[in-house]
Amino acid sequence: MLTTTLSDFRKDIKRYFDQISQNFETLIINRGKDSGIVIMSLAEYNSLKATHHELSSRANEVRLDAAIQKLKSGKSFEKELLKE
Repeated sequence: MLTTTLSDFRKDIKRYFDQISQNFETLIINRGKDSGIVIMSLAEYNSLKATHHELSSRANEVRLDAAIQKLKSGKSFEKELLKE
């Protein structure tokens, strides 16, 4: 995670954008006490949105937790996919 001030961000915006997009970094721009802005890559944002969607309903959350427990306890199995 990177942090900077607004003035430093303005001075070197391209470098910050390159770091964010190439290294999946998150940038926090401080704007005073308890105030700031977060910048992240589109890929990182989409990943967070997908995770949020998967956990947005209690039914999905329970299903995912059950699948994780099944995997951890060795009660899962592999299945080959059909080739088209």
